[in-house]
Amino acid sequence: MTDTSTATETFFAPLNKLDSDPLNMRKTYTKEGIEEMAATIRTDGYRILQNLIVRKGDKRGRFYVIAGGRRLDALNLLAEAGEIAKDFAVECKERNAADATEISLIENMQREAMHPVDEYEAFRVMADAGKSVEDIAARFGTTEVMVRKRLALARVAPALLALFRSEDMSFQLLTAFTVCDDHEKQLEVWNSLPSYSRDARSIRAALQAEAVKATDKRMMFIGGIEVYETAGGAVKRDLFDTHNSGYALDVALVEKLVAERLEAEADKLRAEGWKWVECVSELPQAAHRMSRIYPQDVPMIDAQRAKLDALEEEYTEPAEQIEAGVADDEAEIRAEAIDVEMAALGNAVEAYEPADLVKAGCYVLMDYYGGLSIERGLVRPEDEAKEAPDDHDGATDGEGEGGDEGAPSRATAPTKAPEPTFTLSAAMTQELTAQKTAAIRAELAHNPDVALTAVVHSMLMSLFNPYGGIREDTCLEVKVTSEKLETSIKDAASCKALATMNDLKENYGHAIPCNPNDLWDWCLEQPQSTRLDLLAYAAARSVNALQLAHYERKRQRDHADRLAQALAIDMTQWFEASADSYFGRVSKTGIEQAITEAKGADFAAGVSSMKKADAAAYAQRQLAGTGWLPALVRIAPTAEQQHERMEGASGYEADECPFDLDDAPEAEDYHFPDAAE
Repeated sequence: MTDTSTATETFFAPLNKLDSDPLNMRKTYTKEGIEEMAATIRTDGYRILQNLIVRKGDKRGRFYVIAGGRRLDALNLLAEAGEIAKDFAVECKERNAADATEISLIENMQREAMHPVDEYEAFRVMADAGKSVEDIAARFGTTEVMVRKRLALARVAPALLALFRSEDMSFQLLTAFTVCDDHEKQLEVWNSLPSYSRDARSIRAALQAEAVKATDKRMMFIGGIEVYETAGGAVKRDLFDTHNSGYALDVALVEKLVAERLEAEADKLRAEGWKWVECVSELPQAAHRMSRIYPQDVPMIDAQRAKLDALEEEYTEPAEQIEAGVADDEAEIRAEAIDVEMAALGNAVEAYEPADLVKAGCYVLMDYYGGLSIERGLVRPEDEAKEAPDDHDGATDGEGEGGDEGAPSRATAPTKAPEPTFTLSAAMTQELTAQKTAAIRAELAHNPDVALTAVVHSMLMSLFNPYGGIREDTCLEVKVTSEKLETSIKDAASCKALATMNDLKENYGHAIPCNPNDLWDWCLEQPQSTRLDLLAYAAARSVNALQLAHYERKRQRDHADRLAQALAIDMTQWFEASADSYFGRVSKTGIEQAITEAKGADFAAGVSSMKKADAAAYAQRQLAGTGWLPALVRIAPTAEQQHERMEGASGYEADECPFDLDDAPEAEDYHFPDAAE
C-alpha cells in the first residue's frame, strides 16, 4: 500500500459534497442494511461512530467515499426524510487515490462481526439498565427477535459460554442449551455426551427428557399443544427452534389426555358389542398370529328398495329438464339432492355378524403419525371355534346308520395333496419351494394379464388393507410405501392435489372389497382398464419428491422432474403463491426477489419499507395471474429443453410462463427467517 503518512487529520465535509467512489470494491448494499444503519445513526443523536474515509473528487470541493458507503447511503436516507440537513457535516479522513482499492478491500473483507456472546452481554447491560427489547433493537438497528435470542443466552451456564468463546463449541450447540435453566444439568449433559453425539438435537433431547415436543405424535393425537394448554398444561418455548412451537412440561398430563381419548374411542367400540376392547400403546406381537373376522354386506331391505325406486322415479323429471337445457336453478338443486340420497341408499352397507362380535375384539391405539388406529375383528386363540369332529369319530367306512358295508360315504370331502408322512430337512424344504417359486415366475413372465392383476393386488393390499398389513395375503414382494404429505403442508386442507388424491381414495375405497380374502378374486374379475387405473393410482401414491432437512434426496427429486415432464404438468394449476402459502412465510428480501423476477425491479422498489404483512399482501396482488412460482415448486426443464434454449430459442410462447426459469434464484438463495420475523 502507498505510504499513509500523506493522510490528513480528521475534517468535516458537507453531506451533499460526498459521492460514492467508483474505486470502492463494494457497490451493492441491501435496503434493509441501509435502513438498519440509519436507525443506528438516528438513535445515537445522528452521529456516526466511524469516520468516512474519502479522497478528493474530480470537481473542486467534492470528495469520493472510499470506505463507508453504507453509512453514506444511510445519511442520505435521513436527509431525504428531512431528519438532517442536506449539507449535514460529516466527519471524514482523507487518503490518496492510489490507496482507494486496497482500503476498500480491507474495510469490507477484514472486518469481523461482533461475537454473539459479546452482543449478549452488551444487550444484557442495556436490559439491566431498564431498556426494553424494542429500544435495544432500535438502537442497534436489528430485530426484536434477534435481541431476544441473544438475551436467551443468559440461561446458559458460564462454563459453556467460555467454551464457545474459546471455539470449543459451535453456536448451534450453544443455543441448544437455552431450553433449560438448570446450569448443573447443562454441564452434566455436555460432559456425559460422547463427542460423536454432541449435536443440537441430542442436547435438546437430553435436557428436555421430561418434556414433550409440540410435534410429538402424542400432541398431534390429542389435537395439538393448544388442547394441552387449555387443560392447564405448562409450555416452554425455544426461540432458536423455528420448527417447533414449544415443549409440554407436564408429561403426566399429556399421557392422561392420550389415555382419555383412547378410552373414549374404546367405549364406542364396547357399545357395538365386541367381546373385548383393549387400549394399547402399540400393536402386540400376538395380534399378528390371531385370525380375523370381516364385515359382511348387508342386503337392502324392502323399505330401502322401495325408497330407492321412488327416488329414481322422482329424479326422472328434473333430469330430463337438465338434459333438454330448460332446467332452472331449483330443478338442478333438486336433482343433485336426489342423486346424493340415491347414492347413499345404493352404497353397500357392511356389518359384523352378531355371532362374530361375541368372540372377537379390538385393539385401540395411536398410529405412527399420531392418528387413531383401530384393529377390529381379532380372535384370540382361546376363543376360536372348535373344529368339527373328524370322519372317523362318526359313521365310517360304510358302518353306521343308513349305510351298507363297502358303500361310499354320504359326503365326500374334496381331495387335497397328501402331506408327507416324514420330516423334510430345512434345506430340502427351501429347495423344493424355490423350484415352485421359479416355475411360477417363469409362467407369470409370459402372462402379462395375470401379472397385471398380481401387481395391482399386491399394491392394493399395501394401500387399502384397513388392518395394518397384519395378513400377508400376497406372495409378491411388491409393496407400496406412501409418504404422508399432510404433515409437511401447513394448510393441507387447501391443497388441491391432496384433495384430488383423497377423492380418488374414497372412490376406490367404495369399490374395493373390505375383506382382503376377497380382493384377489375381485381383481381378476375387473377389466384391464380398471386394473390399469388402479395401477396408476397406486404408483401415484408412492411418488416422493420431498426435500428434507437431513436428506436432500437430489437424485430422487431430479427423477421427479423427469416424471413431471413426461406428464406435462402445469404447476400453476395446482399451486398459487399467496400471502398465506408463500409470501407471508419468507423474508422481505425473498418477496422482493419474487416481484423483481416476475414484474421487474420497479414494482419491487418499495417492498423494503413496508411492514411484512403489507409486503406479503402487495406481492400477492402484483403476482396474481402472472404464473410465477417459487423455485422449489417449478418443474425443471429437461436437458433437451435446455439445449434448445442454448441453440437460440427465443423463449416461452405468450401463453406460457412469462419469465425465464433459468434466471430464477435457487432455493438456497432465499432467506427463510424465523417465524416471528
